[in-house]
Amino acid sequence: MGLDGELTHKRRSVLALEGTNFFLADVQTGLGPFMAAYLAGAGWKPARVGLALTVGGVITVLLQTPAGAIVDRLRAKRAILIAASVVLGIGAILLMASDAPPAVYTAEILIGAMGPFLAPTLAAITMGVVGTLGFDRQFGINQSFNSAGNVFCALLVALVSHLFGNRAIFLTAALLIIPTIASTSMIRADDIDYEAARGSRDSDGKDGINPPAGLLKTLLGNRVLLIFFLCAFCFHFANAAMLPQLGEMLSRGSTSSAAPFMSACIIVTQVVIMFSAARVGRLANAYGRKPLLLLGFAVLPIRAVLYVLIHKTAGLIAVQVLDGIANSIFGVVSVLVVADLTRGTGRFNLVQGGLATAVGIGAALSTTFGGKLVERFNFSISFLGLGLVSAIALLLLAVAFPETLNRNQDPAS
Repeated sequence: MGLDGELTHKRRSVLALEGTNFFLADVQTGLGPFMAAYLAGAGWKPARVGLALTVGGVITVLLQTPAGAIVDRLRAKRAILIAASVVLGIGAILLMASDAPPAVYTAEILIGAMGPFLAPTLAAITMGVVGTLGFDRQFGINQSFNSAGNVFCALLVALVSHLFGNRAIFLTAALLIIPTIASTSMIRADDIDYEAARGSRDSDGKDGINPPAGLLKTLLGNRVLLIFFLCAFCFHFANAAMLPQLGEMLSRGSTSSAAPFMSACIIVTQVVIMFSAARVGRLANAYGRKPLLLLGFAVLPIRAVLYVLIHKTAGLIAVQVLDGIANSIFGVVSVLVVADLTRGTGRFNLVQGGLATAVGIGAALSTTFGGKLVERFNFSISFLGLGLVSAIALLLLAVAFPETLNRNQDPAS
């Protein structure tokens, strides 16, 4: 059966996978970007806000690589998503119940512990359902559905927070667990090829190395992979604190407007991703991974400077177009790079976990670094400091990272 025929045969599972991406994005949006503004509005100081976000980030970092290895080994991919969704719902309920430190830190630990399983499992199911040749295209489509879910949730959160207050945001996130589990359950287990899902098949569909290489050799034995991990670390060290910090800055002037402003920023970012992610997957095959990554990295320092220069709310929201471009490119192309470098090894999800570890360390340190700069200086200095890190990331990518696309691979994939 050809690729098109196979995808038609599995169309129900593909549609359910796209639905899972949509609804799981809703849950993550409800638990993520609004946290800093929520805590600032509750009277938490910037350093304490940064520490609270870092707690979840540290847990995430510790579990990313083991989570990827677990996803490689377990056949029950759907069960992983369902279990993680339930725990995320518990974290959301804790946040809704109280903004006291014990509740907030416990919720951050639960959310941080489940986050590492989500992206690798979704990518593994995608690879298992559509195979190597269909992965680039379908993964880009998944990201579009993910962003559509973010837009939907941001609009919903703006309405809910306006009508019922900021704590109701987390009840919304908890309720969205229900359609997430329902759509995950509709993916047919028989449609998920276990060997393909862990990257054991090469671009011709043949089994690769068996058994897979050891953990340390996989993660530390590839120079190109290590360079990319470092680039990813720097990218997220620069990027992660920018939007939460912007929401924190604006919440000081008007607590009631913080959630609607954050919703507007998220909507702009996610609309850009929604309309560009599928195309990014195709362009990455046509022109290679590196040119697109350079573009994505280049917009970060520009965005940091614009946050300092622009003071009007409408202008700050418009800047989020750049955030959408950067995250659309990184979100899609980074996983394609991992697929390039692990094809036939059986370690696709392990290396995804390694990449997520680098990203998580960068993101966790970003919020603490940004919070300390704000506390010692001001928000403008913090944005410029983050922008400097992003410029270093761009230089490293341009000089040290090679193209990973195999030009012998079918460009239509």
